[in-house]
Amino acid sequence: MVSFKDPNAFSDPEDSTLVAEAKKHVEQPVEFNYTERDVILYNLGVGATEQELQWTFEGHEGFGALPTFGVIPQFPSSTGVPFDWLPNYNPAKLLHGEQYLKINGPIPERGSLINEARILEVLDKGKAAAVTTIVETRDKHTGELIFENQSTVFIRGAGGFGGKRAGKDRGPATAANVTPKRNPDAVVEEKTCPTQAALYRLSGDWNPLHIQPEFAAIGGFDRPILHGLCSMGISAKHVLKTYGPYKDIKVRFAGVVYPGETIVTEMWKEGSKVIFRVKVKERDAIALTAAAVTLVDEAAKAKL
Repeated sequence: MVSFKDPNAFSDPEDSTLVAEAKKHVEQPVEFNYTERDVILYNLGVGATEQELQWTFEGHEGFGALPTFGVIPQFPSSTGVPFDWLPNYNPAKLLHGEQYLKINGPIPERGSLINEARILEVLDKGKAAAVTTIVETRDKHTGELIFENQSTVFIRGAGGFGGKRAGKDRGPATAANVTPKRNPDAVVEEKTCPTQAALYRLSGDWNPLHIQPEFAAIGGFDRPILHGLCSMGISAKHVLKTYGPYKDIKVRFAGVVYPGETIVTEMWKEGSKVIFRVKVKERDAIALTAAAVTLVDEAAKAKL
């Protein structure tokens, strides 16, 4: 098991000196406490309804968090990793590129968690930098691993620092997840609410890009956009309702969704994997691609 406290835990001989030094920085653990209220708020934020009491009523016998709740506890930790060591770093030019979430068994309804974050990989794309952070989320009292998140961001204008240009294979976290040539095996549509982003941001992503028109305009958008992780959560809910529980999920953010638009999730089952793609119905535009979940096998389901 990798120790997040080891400054050389994620060293790579292909890294430039700049990257090697940045990787040695060890972030302080960040605590995250939550209750059933936070679970319900997240579930509502990704479109759970008053009819789906297993997700919106704490008294339901099957109550619990949707699997992608796992991106919430790590958020304060992952966003705290500094990128200002990059040349020409400008936070306004940062784009969320990919997200991978591993879910290690049932998600507690409430808890005290500890998040540890580190820089996992840095790629020099020439005109941009691609930085992947990894966050382990553990139970504060038992030390049990609950979630692992890998988040990749692209920082435009911050390339040219040397080092490797291509990343290593990290299994499901970097899988291409190419959609098969046949028609989807299942398709689910869901119209988002105009207030979707305003609701989702209460789960912890306070970026004004998703609520303030003036800030969205600076980013080049006509109006505030929906959080990429919200679009991921909605489509992941479609996969869950269609094929059942999964133990990991990976997506690439390829386009934006505006609150009020319709998310269309196209799914292809390939063995234990469900590959999916997300489109915006009104504009016939791709929002998520290179996406897939790994389904929980039957033996594991019996333990849950």
